[in-house]
Amino acid sequence: MVAPSGPFDPAVFERGLQVLQRRYTPVLAEHLRGSHRYLAGPTADRLSDFTKVLQDESIDAVWAARGGFGAVHLIPELRFLLEKKSIIGFSDITALHLMRRGQGIRSLHAPVVTQLGTQPVEVTDRLFDILEGALPTPLMGTDAVSPGIAEGPLVGGNLSVLASLCGTAFQPDFKGCVLLLEDIGERPYRIDRMLTQLKLSGILDSVSGIVLGEFTNCEEKDANYTVAEVISEILSAAGKPCARGFPIGHGTINHAAVLGARVRLNADIAELAWSEPLCA
Repeated sequence: MVAPSGPFDPAVFERGLQVLQRRYTPVLAEHLRGSHRYLAGPTADRLSDFTKVLQDESIDAVWAARGGFGAVHLIPELRFLLEKKSIIGFSDITALHLMRRGQGIRSLHAPVVTQLGTQPVEVTDRLFDILEGALPTPLMGTDAVSPGIAEGPLVGGNLSVLASLCGTAFQPDFKGCVLLLEDIGERPYRIDRMLTQLKLSGILDSVSGIVLGEFTNCEEKDANYTVAEVISEILSAAGKPCARGFPIGHGTINHAAVLGARVRLNADIAELAWSEPLCA
């Protein structure tokens, strides 16, 4: 258990930890409970913890306690560590997932520890099965934004984090990938701005398809339009197979998604299916 981003509520963390303890033996990083402004400790402490657990041969996976902000501080140094150890988390942990994509290593977009205690048993059981080598069962969305079928490695995660890495050395190659996007608390004009950034940077042109998770608490109060309408207008113009409504992200259900593994998106029926497991 590491805290690469923001500090967390101890009681909420303990509930998630209890879920893990039913199946695994959690090891808490030295500075896990640190705090520094809006971060879970100074960058040096968070980097030290992450480096140690990646290099510790007795540890099988690295699980983020919470998202928030701060993981981006660590990737300049962590990019040199090529241990093929599963990194688990979502939201701000997208920065680490994108780093892993650049390294050619798969990772797991899944609940952070503080979210685990709120997830139904079907979510945690599927997550644990994936961690233990099972091929992920398909996920169903709600409907198509643009029809068609797309195949390729799944890459992405939180839209805000992804957009913040555009044009940096840590923007991976998205060519031929299926792009996963989700977010929370971003007003529609901000979603528009970030999707337009992906368009202008060439990312939307390079991907084979787009998977939309949940965009939680993103509606504009008293507006005569929805965030779904804004997203659909931009992404339908991209001309790539795209489906929405997948139970991935900051909503009440956050199903695990293996990043870096090949998937097949059938936007016509809003189905996302994996052909590869977490561990290559």
